[in-house]
Amino acid sequence: MHWVKLTICALLLLGGALNAATLQGKVIGVADGDTVTLLDAQKNQHKIRLQGIDAPEKAQAFGNKSKQSLHEMVHGKEVMVDFQKKDKYGRTVGKVLMNNTDVCLEQIKRGMAWHYKQYANEQAPEDRDIYAQAELTARSQSLGLWKDKSPTPPWSFRQQNK
Repeated sequence: MHWVKLTICALLLLGGALNAATLQGKVIGVADGDTVTLLDAQKNQHKIRLQGIDAPEKAQAFGNKSKQSLHEMVHGKEVMVDFQKKDKYGRTVGKVLMNNTDVCLEQIKRGMAWHYKQYANEQAPEDRDIYAQAELTARSQSLGLWKDKSPTPPWSFRQQNK
């Protein structure tokens, strides 16, 4: 019986690992502070939603600055995206890496995005902790959107503007 439980656990863990995938390509578009368009080697375009973060909407304070920050960081550059799912809009949701730099985390560090705690369970535990700490640091240093004493989170902004 013990071996059966161990085998089932191993298969479940392996199944989760098999669901993970990677995309590589050049960023050819930046929609906002947490969404880019990637062109892969086969010339296929992929909409990528940066995992673990939520950036201000374009109509919000810091929305354009957040988009500009992401644009300056990745536009025209080669990136790798580790992902496990697509969202309800068909975008690939993933961790974007450029030269071993976590672009999602960098947006938080710059004060250009929130750590999206509603979906934190989809992140690796170490990323969850690092992202949360980066947000606290950006807040304490009044970086980017944290210059505003009480910035409206994008999820609240979207709800108010439905």
